[in-house]
Amino acid sequence: MAGRDSTSDDRTPEASGPPSRRRVLRLAGGGLALAALTTGTVGCDEDAVEVEEPANAGGDAPKGGGEGSGDGGGAGAGAGEKGQAPKPLWTKPTSAETYGDNDELVAAGGVVIASGSPLAALDAATGGQKWSLPGGAIPGAPLLLSEDTLYLASSDYDGSVIGYAPASGKETWRSRLGKEYRQPRPIAVDEEQVYVVAEILEKDGSSKTNVVAALNSTTGRIAWKEQRDVGTEQNGIHAAVRGRHLVYTDFKKNLTVRDTASGGQVWTHKTTKTNYGFFTVHQDLVIVPQGNVLQAFNLADGKEKWSLEASDTALFREPAALEDVLYVADSARTMWAVDPSTGKQLWKSEALADAGLQVPRQYVKAGDTLYGATDLDKQGGIIAIDARTGAVRWTFNDRTGDYHAWLVATDGKHVFALHGKKLHALAV
Repeated sequence: MAGRDSTSDDRTPEASGPPSRRRVLRLAGGGLALAALTTGTVGCDEDAVEVEEPANAGGDAPKGGGEGSGDGGGAGAGAGEKGQAPKPLWTKPTSAETYGDNDELVAAGGVVIASGSPLAALDAATGGQKWSLPGGAIPGAPLLLSEDTLYLASSDYDGSVIGYAPASGKETWRSRLGKEYRQPRPIAVDEEQVYVVAEILEKDGSSKTNVVAALNSTTGRIAWKEQRDVGTEQNGIHAAVRGRHLVYTDFKKNLTVRDTASGGQVWTHKTTKTNYGFFTVHQDLVIVPQGNVLQAFNLADGKEKWSLEASDTALFREPAALEDVLYVADSARTMWAVDPSTGKQLWKSEALADAGLQVPRQYVKAGDTLYGATDLDKQGGIIAIDARTGAVRWTFNDRTGDYHAWLVATDGKHVFALHGKKLHALAV
């Protein structure tokens, strides 16, 4: 289905009731004022750092192992005794300003960085500060990592996109689209190009349209730029790049794929439910949650490769393809592991529901453990899940009552958990 960026809006509802506070914050992620949203939220106890045991902790592994082989849970890697969560290796206050997006906490080059101002890089092993940038990160803009570069929108709002070495914080690259564009934000990166979206300025300083462009990651020169339709959004974009295909969505009722060499649009699909723009990419497929259906489309032509259905009353949440396995939960708190190439179910677990836990909305993997980060919830936080069976191993929660969503990242040696302005490091 060839087409243009759509301007129609279809924002996926929660399983029941109004959108969560995190959802509202994400929709405001373009830098809008948040004072009205935070009024009346639960106050934070800045000194409280506690470890929460699983709902039925006390020696036994949490109930609800997945359908498949394995040890059914237990104390896995990095866990404390008797299946309890590990105590943090360190906990540090941060200047974090997050909106719940998954790219606001990153780990690379021996440091962990949370989006904020100033932007501080902490030593992964000790939590000591390695470097900081006074201007910090623009609220709502991603921390975009390539193999060896951290790309940020300039906090000077001068139209620049800047690359830094994660380990040292030194500037290594800079590019500008031009004076006729405003607030360029990086959305994706590959080995050759950095992809950005920016507002196109009118003569009176207003903006009605935006542009998607590719910048050469060596020279900073503009490789191509394409104007998007009137009414499309430059904020809240989720994007990924694979080979010749740049794929993105921006809370709209469509998914768009462009050719990375020319910028030309390859196809756009109208979607019924895009789960606030979240999708995942595996090899030559883009996988999109749409209500109670999970669909996989070929990046080359937009044709459906496979689909998977949950129960009629359950909505698929944010998916993640990690090490050739697709992990996704639905609003009924059922956890799925799927072969992303074929859609074949590998296991299905009711462990989250059995333990009374919240559904994760972000995942990372280290060893045979899947770490999921949830929204604000007393029975949420960071949930360690056996990646082979879906059994819950332990949960970690700082019990601050902070209204922010949890974020999680890993460098393979540590799991980093960000909650509001507290950053915790857990052993893998």
